[in-house]
Amino acid sequence: MKFDFTGQTALITGGTRGIGRAISEAFLKAGAKVVATYRGNDMEAENFKNANADYADFLDIHKFDVTDYEAVENFYKEVEKKHDNFQILVVSSGIRADSIVGMMKAEDWNRVINTNLTGTFNLSKLAVQSMMRQRYGRIITLTSPIGKFGFAGQANYAASKAGQVAFTRSLSKEVASRKITVNCVSPGFIDTDFISDLPDEQKKAYKDQIPLKRFGTPEDVTYPVLFLAAKQSAYITGSVLEVTGGL
Repeated sequence: MKFDFTGQTALITGGTRGIGRAISEAFLKAGAKVVATYRGNDMEAENFKNANADYADFLDIHKFDVTDYEAVENFYKEVEKKHDNFQILVVSSGIRADSIVGMMKAEDWNRVINTNLTGTFNLSKLAVQSMMRQRYGRIITLTSPIGKFGFAGQANYAASKAGQVAFTRSLSKEVASRKITVNCVSPGFIDTDFISDLPDEQKKAYKDQIPLKRFGTPEDVTYPVLFLAAKQSAYITGSVLEVTGGL
């Protein structure tokens, strides 16, 4: 299946590194204008920009914190001023701060919930307001199977990811009449710096649980995201598409 997003604008949060970067680059190659956002890693953002210099006329990069509602509002105002309309939002921003519950710092609980779940609300709420005027839109949130399985030491992350799924299913019902679809893509263990800090023994134990016996690549996630963002996927909403190697 060949994707063509010519004439469309895609907003990719967390779009300058890891899975988000791969998604941004996939949309660029498919003809879309891409607005990629990041929170703090200026070096990675510059590397991403330089690596995609051939798409300079189709790429904007913005820096802000998705937990800051006012910053999100300002971002959307800038996007609508420059691009008029956008059709696609991919929520790829997310963090981990692992600890068992009995030892977890309150600020680590709040930081993960605020970034992963409240950030999804902030971004989706303001995207929906624009998409409803167009009577069209695609919202895709990257969640995780950890929200379903739960892992020791990741209660905050698991709660935020389970919340994203519940949020998606509720929102999908609210906006369906306006031809806006809202879905999740749920990547399993993807070989990025997001899991690079895990001990080697833990990585091996996780890999042994995967029927395909390998970690995924960022590119393994891009096709499902583009599929759900396509106009042809108009009858898929409120769903979770798992990209887990069979977990």
